Amino acid sequence: MMKTNPGRFFEDYSLGQVLEHAVPRTVSGGERALYHALYPARHALYSSDAFAQACGLKAAPIDDLAAFHVVFGKTVPDVSLNAVANLGYAEGRWLAPVWPGDTLRSVSEVIGLKQNSNGKTGVVWVRTRGLNQHDAVVMEYCRWVMVRKKDADAPAPETVVPDLKTVLAPGDLVIPEGLDFTGYDFTLAGEPHRWGDYEIGETIDHVDGVTVEEAEHMLATRLWQNTAKVHFDLTFRPEGRLIYGGHVISMARALSFNGLANAQMIVGLNGGAHANPCFAGDTVKAWTEVLDKAETAAPGVGAIRLRLVATKGGEPFVLKGDDGRYSPEVLLDLDYWALMPL
Repeated sequence: MMKTNPGRFFEDYSLGQVLEHAVPRTVSGGERALYHALYPARHALYSSDAFAQACGLKAAPIDDLAAFHVVFGKTVPDVSLNAVANLGYAEGRWLAPVWPGDTLRSVSEVIGLKQNSNGKTGVVWVRTRGLNQHDAVVMEYCRWVMVRKKDADAPAPETVVPDLKTVLAPGDLVIPEGLDFTGYDFTLAGEPHRWGDYEIGETIDHVDGVTVEEAEHMLATRLWQNTAKVHFDLTFRPEGRLIYGGHVISMARALSFNGLANAQMIVGLNGGAHANPCFAGDTVKAWTEVLDKAETAAPGVGAIRLRLVATKGGEPFVLKGDDGRYSPEVLLDLDYWALMPL
């Protein structure tokens, strides 16, 4: 009996299969400190207990993307250990804040399968839920991954491509209980711009850039206990260790503070694509397009839909060429909902 885990290959998945992921993780203030050391993260709601309490919460939660990375990392040994690439996201929702002291675990269900025409790989769709120690679901999202086949002659499964929402409706968003921005302190938050100051179609160049270093991305990937071989083992990707896509997401989100300091909480993930690979030495920059806005039932709280684009030093506001393909400079195209004071 094999004692080690070689990871699942495409033919090891079946529709409706439920994957209970190992190694629950108790998060602490250490997660926040390491997250803020790895990224220039400065959103006040996640930095200050006092600021969060003034906004109606009991304390500063763990950063939304830090919680996402913990939940995501649990899934890697079962979903993407033999992945060629993580292809996209949809229907992501943050359903409850994650507090220091919470213990997170992950469960995924296979919701789609499609073998690629080359017969050597296939795409697996999963819906993942992150649960806390009370078995309450704190977040959920779908993602799809291209996975190698172990045996190219293994029969292809019936193709099932799930029908996923391209955009979450404002009514799908869950506002944290007690959140109240009516007494919001714009001075402490760092910028005066509120929900009403942003126009649909507006674009924002976040100006700053960060060059990705080999050591920091490997530290981040280990922090989230992400074991995907392409991030560590050069024999799987001789041109360089692939930077974990979540590292690029968090870097771009942190860079977006300059211009969107008051987009405090991510509550919805409509879609996302890792358009081109990122390697150590690439300089990540970011720009945003405002896609939509909506009021919410929470006092003083508006929802804003944003397209966050990370590039490797490319010109801002260039996304795709005339052929419809992403520009080679684009690393990330992320569509999300955030909460902002009205």
